Amino acid sequence: MSSLLDQSALTDLAARLVAAARRAGADQADAVAVRSVSLSVDVRDGAVEESLRSEDDDVGLRVLVGRKQAAVSTNDLKGDGVEALAERAIAMARVAPEDRFAGLADPSLLARTFPALDLLDPDMPGVDVLEERARAAEAAGLAVSGVTKSGGASASAGIGGMVLVTSHGFHGATLGSRHSISMSAIAGSGTGMETDYDFSSTLHAADLDNAERIGRTAGERAVKRLNPRKVATRKVPVVFDSRISGSLVGHLASAANGSSVARKTSFLREKRGERIFAKNIDIVDDPLRPRGLRSRPFDAEGVVTRLNNLVEDGVLKTWLLDCATARELDLATTGNAQRGVSSTPSPGPSNLHLKAGSKSADQLIGEIEDGFYVTGLIGMGVNLVTGDYSRGASGFWIENGKPTFPVSEVTIAGHLLEMFASLEPGNNLAFRYATNAPTLRVEGLTVAGH
Repeated sequence: MSSLLDQSALTDLAARLVAAARRAGADQADAVAVRSVSLSVDVRDGAVEESLRSEDDDVGLRVLVGRKQAAVSTNDLKGDGVEALAERAIAMARVAPEDRFAGLADPSLLARTFPALDLLDPDMPGVDVLEERARAAEAAGLAVSGVTKSGGASASAGIGGMVLVTSHGFHGATLGSRHSISMSAIAGSGTGMETDYDFSSTLHAADLDNAERIGRTAGERAVKRLNPRKVATRKVPVVFDSRISGSLVGHLASAANGSSVARKTSFLREKRGERIFAKNIDIVDDPLRPRGLRSRPFDAEGVVTRLNNLVEDGVLKTWLLDCATARELDLATTGNAQRGVSSTPSPGPSNLHLKAGSKSADQLIGEIEDGFYVTGLIGMGVNLVTGDYSRGASGFWIENGKPTFPVSEVTIAGHLLEMFASLEPGNNLAFRYATNAPTLRVEGLTVAGH
């Protein structure tokens, strides 16, 4: 994988594509080239099910002819492929509809310096190390009393590099690594089986959770789910475990996405500058956090990235914007452009988190006489146009301040604006995912049972 450390070939390829596009008639152009190498090992019942190595090289070209744009991609640029790809992109752009908001970023917004974000762990493990991690996680899960089967364990590692070159002079490159361990455990037997999981994903191997702990946690979670009950339908406080509480922050980010706002498909489209959370709530998009899973020194248009306070003291302060949506909304980009090799830029979050509160998770639960502690969510029943929220859930019923018996096959429902307004965070924020939140308590959700 060490060959990825030299990104000069990727930069040269992207620059040649941009130059070919200009020769073919593009007014503006940018090119993205990516390369990744990964190893993964899957284990079940002590035996290796699959050991996989993958290598990917892809390049994408965006061209603008006037206000018309097109994007093309390929993983094969042999012979005269650079010139052919550029000509194909130009031909597509000339028949595309006009987009008066399309265009490259203003040069004054481009990143000129690139802060060190510690995104790369250059020491990649071999297959033997990954197999050892997967086996250790599975063995620890199977050792938990009550676990009857393994749902499988896996470990992986990889390095990925990306370069962006634009026709107005920007050249930027990023390089990052990724390590992961996961395990799924099954408890019980027959129709009474329950399953749960745990995983860890980091940029540096040193930050991974211990493999044995991952397996043990997966097993313990599966056993705790055995013999679930149903509950009668009623409105109660609901506590979201920190493993799944980030989903609420994700719904906010989706509704605050500039594309949704511009299309008028967001229930928050009239709420910028208004208080939608309690005064103590802050939600931050931070692309510059060292070792963050989505950290980046520049966005997909070359714009310098910065910390954005999406929600500050309960007030929705901004949308997540790229250059096109910013022009459409008569605002300035927030440096949140994202892009695949075959698509044009669009806005999206980086490292999102909801800041911690003052109460412990036990305190949030302990103040509830009758309620629901949610540890798992299924389904996608969230309408971002209206804000209506409805998702399948599992977890534990709270009685007199204590989680008592497991619950499954219920639905929790409410409206996101009401949920945001009553939301109270715990103090157990940890940065384990791309979107993070502490344990959260929400008042008055409908739990639909029997």
